[in-house]
Amino acid sequence: MNRRSFIYQASGITLGLPAFARNEGLPYLDEIGLQLYTLRNPIKQDLGKTIREVAQIGYKQVESYGFPSPQSLELITQSRERGMEVNSSHFNWDCVLHPEKKGVQPFGEVLETAGKHKLTDLVVPYLHGADREDLAAYEKTAEALNKGAALAKEAGIRLSYHNHAFEFQPMTKGKTGFDVFVEAFSEDMLFEVDVFWVKVGGVDPVSMIRKLGKRISQLHLKDLKKGTPCPNYGKLEQAAFDEIGDGMIPMKPIMRAARKAGVRHCHVEQDHSPSPIESIRKSLGHLNA
Repeated sequence: MNRRSFIYQASGITLGLPAFARNEGLPYLDEIGLQLYTLRNPIKQDLGKTIREVAQIGYKQVESYGFPSPQSLELITQSRERGMEVNSSHFNWDCVLHPEKKGVQPFGEVLETAGKHKLTDLVVPYLHGADREDLAAYEKTAEALNKGAALAKEAGIRLSYHNHAFEFQPMTKGKTGFDVFVEAFSEDMLFEVDVFWVKVGGVDPVSMIRKLGKRISQLHLKDLKKGTPCPNYGKLEQAAFDEIGDGMIPMKPIMRAARKAGVRHCHVEQDHSPSPIESIRKSLGHLNA
C-alpha cells in the first residue's frame, strides 16, 4: 500500500479516489462485526482497553465467546458501553450436546441469560471428537442440535453451528459430516459459515453460501495464507491465518453473496496473530479501502 492510499484509508476519506478503488455498495461495512476470540490474549491482559481499541478502530458490533462466563458478560456490557452492538455469542455447547456432564449449566438457564442480555443468536463453536467420529455420530449430534434449536426458538433466539474443516472430510461412501448436517438440520437449526474453514475443507465459500442461502445466520470473514494446500482436515500452522486482503480468499464476492442470501451479520475473525490488534485494524482497513 502506498502512502497516499494509507492516508485515505486511515482517515476514511474516499473523495478523490477513482471509482475502481472504492468499495461502493459493499454490504455489511456499516455494521461490520468482530469475533472477540481473535483478541482473547489482549482481553486477558486488559479487557477494558482492548474493547476501547476495537471501537476506535471502527468495528460496529462484536460477537462474544465463552457465554455465559463472567468474562463474556463483561465483554457484552463494555462493548455496548462503547457504542458497539452485540447480537451473538459462542457458548458452552455441552449444555446442548452433553447436559449429563457434571457441572454443565442447563441450556434453559443459558437461554434465559441470553435473553436478559438481549442476544438474538447463540452459536455452537466446535465439536468434541466423539461427536464427529463417524456419520452416525454426526447424525446423533444433529438430532441434539435440532432439539436445542427448538428450545432456543421458543426463547426468541437463533441457534447456529460454526463449521471448521473436519466436517468436509469424506467418510463412508464419500459422504461428509457437513452433508449430514445439511440433510438433518431442522429449519430452526442454522449455520454460521466460517469462509476460511470452508476453503480449507476444499469447498468454494461463495458456492457454499449460495447453496445454504437463508439457512445461514452469520458469516466469519477470515483469510487464508496464499499457497496453503487445500483441502486439509488436520492441524494448520498458525501462520496460515492471515489478515483480510493478504490471503487467497476474495471477500467482496463472499459479502455480496451473503447479502443476497439474507445473511444478517458478518464478523471478522483471525484465530492466530502475533499482533492481533494490528491484524484486526489491517483487515478492516482492507475492507474499507
